[in-house]
Amino acid sequence: MKRMHIHIAVKSLADSITFYSKMFGTEPTVLKTDYAKWQLDDPKVNFAISARGAAEGLNHLGIQVDAPEGLAEMKTRLDQLQTELIAEEGTACCYSRSDKYWVNDPSGIPWETFHTLDSIPVFNESPDGADACCTPSSMPSVSTISINSISTKNKCGA
Repeated sequence: MKRMHIHIAVKSLADSITFYSKMFGTEPTVLKTDYAKWQLDDPKVNFAISARGAAEGLNHLGIQVDAPEGLAEMKTRLDQLQTELIAEEGTACCYSRSDKYWVNDPSGIPWETFHTLDSIPVFNESPDGADACCTPSSMPSVSTISINSISTKNKCGA
């Protein structure tokens, strides 16, 4: 099984938790002082928000797989994209230890494919506590898209 993953950087974690809990009809499955995650079955999505100083808006998109074989299948697909692929094995990020592959789409939006191995008690294992995960620092042209830059105008003229 594959699950869509969406991670948004937010201004106010408390306000966003209230908003998304009402929208999804349930409280977060993971709740920390700087992070919340809803592991939803309807819709099938891993939706995460964090307030760690990143620019507000879309942080990254991803596909979470439930087995190592699913991650191997995704890597085969990613290898065909002819773009830089960054592998992270056993990395600590977002209160989890995971194996991951990262690519950027043609617009520079980072995509993470990952298999979660275990939960951990810290956001990451950066020695200075900086936000050292969510997108690899060595990934070129990683961009954060501001929600304010997305037009809500109906493009079909309706």
